[in-house]
Amino acid sequence: MPASDRTAAAKGVRFFAALLLLTAAAFSAAAEAKPDALKLYLAGKYDDARRVCIDELAADPGNIDSYVVLSWSLLALQRWADAENYALKGYAIRRDPRLSECLGESAFYLGRNDAALRDFQNYVSAIPEGGRAANAYYFMGEIYLRQAKYDHADIAFSTALQYLPDNAHWWARLGWAREKGGDRRGAREAYRKAIELDSSLQDASNGLNRLSQASH
Repeated sequence: MPASDRTAAAKGVRFFAALLLLTAAAFSAAAEAKPDALKLYLAGKYDDARRVCIDELAADPGNIDSYVVLSWSLLALQRWADAENYALKGYAIRRDPRLSECLGESAFYLGRNDAALRDFQNYVSAIPEGGRAANAYYFMGEIYLRQAKYDHADIAFSTALQYLPDNAHWWARLGWAREKGGDRRGAREAYRKAIELDSSLQDASNGLNRLSQASH
């Protein structure tokens, strides 16, 4: 190959190599610039996360992770019916347990206790150590309270507290379940634990006062 041809070929290789580097850099920059819905959700920017997920689903209607983060964001925005709607759409594509938990929360706030209980049970059966297992057990406790199943509520709240033992509100709810179920000693213990964690928690203080007056 003549020297002039070799020089031209070398220049061509260098040109295409530079072009590939520029293309890779452009893709990298675009990836970095693309908003991350999960990061936005975790940062408490729920409406921003919602918008990003909507855009992601427009580009890829089968993206289950987008359905999950969208449902979480809508729950955080207290848009229960919208959360249920998108969770159902995602669940129809794939029976992801995370969407089952979202359906449970939506049903809970929409007043459908039996459906919520079923969805929460499906979630904890599928992934007992899942990131929202504590919430699922807490909501189950609240449902059992609605149904006046106080022993069941005791078990559900106690299980939730195994995951998050520093949740004062949950201790107070456990105290209430035990008080309603006639377990005064257990109720006192739960209310006292709630007050240890949050001395301003009025529900726990009121519970202890009720139990004290009842013992006189």
